[in-house]
Amino acid sequence: MHRSRSEHMSMQIGAMSRPEGGVSFSVWAPRAERVTLELEAPGRRSVSMQPAGGGVWHAEVRDAGPGARYRYRLDDTEPLPDPASRHQPEGVHGPSEVVELPAYRDDAENRYQGVPLDELVLYELHLGTFTPEGTAEAAISRLDDLVELGITAIEIMPVAAFPGERNWGYDGVGLFAAHRAYGGPQGLRKLVAAAHARGLAVYLDVVYNHLGPEGNYLARFGPYFTARYVTPWGEAVNFDGPGSDQVREFFFQNALYWLEELGFDGLRLDAVEQIYDMSAYPFLSELSDRVADLSERSGRRRYLIAESDLNDARMISPRALHGHAMDGQWCDDFHHAVHAMLTGEREEYYRDFGRLRDLAKAFEDGFVYTGQYSPYRQRCFGNSTAGLPTKRFVVCVQNHDQVGNRMHGERFTQLLSAPQRRLAAATMLFSPFVPMLFMGEEYAEEAPFQYFVHHSDPGLIQAVREGRAQEFAEFHDRGEAPDPQDEDTFRRSRLNWDLREQRGHRELLAFYREALALRRAHPALGPTGACPATVRTQLRADERVLMVERGSSRAGVLLLFNYCDEWCSVGLPPTATGYVVSLASDDPRYAGADAAAHASTAGGGSARAKAEKRAKAGDRLSGGDRLTLGPWSALVLETAPGQASAEER
Repeated sequence: MHRSRSEHMSMQIGAMSRPEGGVSFSVWAPRAERVTLELEAPGRRSVSMQPAGGGVWHAEVRDAGPGARYRYRLDDTEPLPDPASRHQPEGVHGPSEVVELPAYRDDAENRYQGVPLDELVLYELHLGTFTPEGTAEAAISRLDDLVELGITAIEIMPVAAFPGERNWGYDGVGLFAAHRAYGGPQGLRKLVAAAHARGLAVYLDVVYNHLGPEGNYLARFGPYFTARYVTPWGEAVNFDGPGSDQVREFFFQNALYWLEELGFDGLRLDAVEQIYDMSAYPFLSELSDRVADLSERSGRRRYLIAESDLNDARMISPRALHGHAMDGQWCDDFHHAVHAMLTGEREEYYRDFGRLRDLAKAFEDGFVYTGQYSPYRQRCFGNSTAGLPTKRFVVCVQNHDQVGNRMHGERFTQLLSAPQRRLAAATMLFSPFVPMLFMGEEYAEEAPFQYFVHHSDPGLIQAVREGRAQEFAEFHDRGEAPDPQDEDTFRRSRLNWDLREQRGHRELLAFYREALALRRAHPALGPTGACPATVRTQLRADERVLMVERGSSRAGVLLLFNYCDEWCSVGLPPTATGYVVSLASDDPRYAGADAAAHASTAGGGSARAKAEKRAKAGDRLSGGDRLTLGPWSALVLETAPGQASAEER
């Protein structure tokens, strides 16, 4: 499917062990007049590399093998790590190491066949803070908990080698090298295999819009960057200028390395709006084609999910419609609509949200802004999502950005009441999109998720500190931003798994578990159909209650979301068969003490209790009946099977 390239363009870069023995070394350095391979262990020696065409240099070393450490010397400069190194055991400034990974197999009997988009329930996690040990192998011990919860895929924040021992991962510089603190490529391979053995898909967050400043030696090797475009991190990656063919090939090989050699099911592409490419065959389009080729060759589907701040449906439109054919994209509008309603925050981009009608539009269209004027951006923003499958939108109510980019990294645990947290969860889990949880949200983790780094350059450390302080300069009343370089900032961000068993936490966990089970069991509760006709929304009770109808009148669900702090009475729409209550967020099993407080305030109990009382009397909830919804509550009503009630006849 992808465009043809000359032979040197398809040469695999990096250090590759050969089946017959020895190692093949290849590096792209088009500006160098000579390149020397400096082998450092075992033993020291220099090997002159030979030009292989197109700026690629090549050497075969028959007596080298896995574990050999090496660097490249360009002309007379100091030796540098391999840009395509598979392992940096001494850090991003040290020598690269030859790694031999056997051909990936999903498990001993190849039972794993992947998880389709419409069955995804994603769980975003950071390996360094997910467990006390902070390694890929340690994460295996928690996979069964995620399966029991109802998760079908984990999404791992970037693992590409970064400076120091701790980082979010978006400062990566060794894009092929799984970070040593996480266990390197072998540890990551074990985690992927263990997840697949449990039926879990594994996605990896990759960053192709910039590289971190410390340890970034790419510009020394070739025209990897261009001043034609400017990003928040400086010069853009050169995807469309002179020399860009091999730059693109570097990133294509990187994507295929994670998917093919490490076994990942898909990639999440960070901030693709900062990938600038004006060519006739944009990088993102060609990447989609390359991954589609891999899926066809391997017999297992791989996926690409973009993070985009453009609200541009072309990102996930098919190639035939001149789209980039990404399989999915993060939908920030959904998060912003929920967050603004629950917290009351209106700063920065939340200025565009805060009305229940915004959430209704998100349910119907994915994007809230599909071409109308945005006060925050001061221009018209977005385009139509009509005809796009709802499974192409990934939604969340918390993620690493929305939590970690707050001054103190507060979660909903600190920002919302228990009823509000359950309402947020229900809104996400019963939307027609692919839901994504952020690690720990399912049991109200109390640890913040704060921004942390571990640089060695004093100037860079000070710049990061000052930049973080400047970012929150207008919020002095909220204290000082935590020091990103301080190890305690990292330690504070670790999950406390023991909370799952404590009161106030186990009830929320039970709610998430049962909500996911209901979503899995009912055909109308997963991603279905195309925007905008997959759901029907209404605003009730003076725009305080969102009513959502999904599915057909005889095999559907009615969702009620009360987004206010008062009791609200709503009438049910007509139905031929009546309704039964499947899930109520203020059920005492989930709500505990706050349910009793609600009941005494209302003088009549929760909507769930009223529904059960009628059912015991032999009646059904019918069209026209009125229900009283507690503050910040959600209710799921299924169309009742069987004959209509007497009042409906």
